[in-house]
Amino acid sequence: MGEFTAEFPGDRMYVSNHMWALQTTDDRWRFGLTGYAVRLLQDVYFLEWTLEPATPIASRQLMGAIESKKAESDLYAPIAGVLVAINETCLTDPSVINADTYGEGWLFEIESQDVGSLLSPDGYLTHLADAWEVAQRTIKGQANH
Repeated sequence: MGEFTAEFPGDRMYVSNHMWALQTTDDRWRFGLTGYAVRLLQDVYFLEWTLEPATPIASRQLMGAIESKKAESDLYAPIAGVLVAINETCLTDPSVINADTYGEGWLFEIESQDVGSLLSPDGYLTHLADAWEVAQRTIKGQANH
C-alpha cells in the first residue's frame, strides 16, 4: 500500500482488524498481527491481556492492549469462542512480534466454530486496497465527498 507492497502468507485466513488466523486443529485458531499492522505500529514494546485462558469471549470483546513507538491500541477478539492460549513469550518479550510476526510472534489461540467472518487472503488484499483508498481520501480532506 503506497510505497510498500502488502506481502502476507497465503496459508491462513485474515481479519479486517489486521490479524491473521491459522487453523491449528479442527476448531482451534491461532491469531497474530499482520505485517501491515506491525508496520503501522512500529516497534511493539508492551503487551497486556485482560482475559485469561479458558475464558469464553464474544466477537469484538476487549481482550487487552498493545503499545508501540507509534500507538497505544486496544486488542479485540476477532471471533467468538473460548480463549484457550496466550503466547507467554510475547508477554515477556513483545519484540518477538516485530521480529517474527507470522511465526513465534503469534498472540493467542481461540477455540471456535464461528469463523465465517474470517477473510481469505484475496479478501484481505481487497480489504487492504479499500482501506488504503479511504485513508488517502481522509489524508487529503476528502472523506466526506
